[in-house]
Amino acid sequence: METLHRLEQTIAQRRSADPGSSYVAQLTSRGRPVMARKLGEEAVEATIASLTGDDAEMVGEAADVLFHLMVLLADRGIPLDDVLAELDRREGVSGLDEKASRSE
Repeated sequence: METLHRLEQTIAQRRSADPGSSYVAQLTSRGRPVMARKLGEEAVEATIASLTGDDAEMVGEAADVLFHLMVLLADRGIPLDDVLAELDRREGVSGLDEKASRSE
């Protein structure tokens, strides 16, 4: 988790950088719809890699998904610790039970 926390700090620092020198700043300047679309694209690429790619390709795509998700979380002002707390809350709960509780 240290890596993700460091990434969260880097993203926070780069959001206001020059978009010409920072990919995070470029995404930020283009707005949330672009960030969300990019996350979706990366998720599709990860899905395809899981079916047709080798392990290295899947690892790279998974990293892209995590990165773009964290950029979007930062844009929403949602700390990584909130997501981790939600995962902790779900730990030990059947996935089927947890999913059923969300649809009630």
